[in-house]
Amino acid sequence: MIHNLKYRFAAGIADPLSGIMTKALLKHGLPIPDFIVPVPLHPRRLRWRGFNQSLLLAEKIAEELIPPLKIRVLNALKRQKYNRPQVEISNYSERFENVKDVFSLGGDSPEVRSKTILLVDDIATTGATLEKCAKALKEAGAKKVFAVVVARQSISQKTDS
Repeated sequence: MIHNLKYRFAAGIADPLSGIMTKALLKHGLPIPDFIVPVPLHPRRLRWRGFNQSLLLAEKIAEELIPPLKIRVLNALKRQKYNRPQVEISNYSERFENVKDVFSLGGDSPEVRSKTILLVDDIATTGATLEKCAKALKEAGAKKVFAVVVARQSISQKTDS
């Protein structure tokens, strides 16, 4: 489903995937976030795909998490340089290096100070992207940053020879 969302441009798949994510959030009893922040796409990738899948998921979670209260989605992060897609990299340490200095604060960033943030992405493998995004939010003064993904893919931490 995630592959179809991202590479077959099936934006409607975000609805059932966000439902899975919302149920997991409610089940685990995480604090209600002040804001939801999607992992950003580089403008080039956004033009190619036509939408940011993480933003679609974040918007649906914002509606579904506490139905009478729609939590605000902030585009607080920006992807400041184009990097190779993580899915193309199988080496654990190269994935971390690939997202080094990629994320910075965007337009809505002053609002994150002293707030609890829910970071949303579609899939996590090494956690490098989430870690770098969370670090940027914490450096901007966010009190707590939690993350939710719809899927987790594992790769070996061994270096490739």
